[in-house]
Amino acid sequence: MSAVQNPIQSPAQNSTLSAEAIQAKFDGSPFIAWLGLSVTAVDHDRGELTVLAPMRAEFERGAASGQWHGGPLAAVIDTVGDFAVGMLLGRGLPTINFRVDYLRPAVNTSLTAVARVRRNGRSVGVADVDLYNDQGALVAIGRATYATLSQG
Repeated sequence: MSAVQNPIQSPAQNSTLSAEAIQAKFDGSPFIAWLGLSVTAVDHDRGELTVLAPMRAEFERGAASGQWHGGPLAAVIDTVGDFAVGMLLGRGLPTINFRVDYLRPAVNTSLTAVARVRRNGRSVGVADVDLYNDQGALVAIGRATYATLSQG
């Protein structure tokens, strides 16, 4: 009888990324740094990454509306999902596919993204990402797949 493998444990686990290392990667990417993402929690055992995304005028759907445009929401989902899987492998990963369901407008609020790794396989990883407003209401959900094969 074979043992059941934890879906977040990779068959060939590499070094993991700490919260500080993830933040350094965020800050070292011009686009991610422009998003202003900051890591607030990392849980390698649970495969969870929590990140804060502040509202900026450049993210508004309409000038002075305070409402987030869907594009920056999708970028946050993709980035945080990527690094949730990547934190277990020690590196960022290329996105294969992702989808977003927008549940309610995000207006005059920062967002908290909570990513959970659902699968960390030899060739593909999957993460689910929930986006919450400052009041704790769920505003969007996303699921993404990432290529986990070593690029080297």
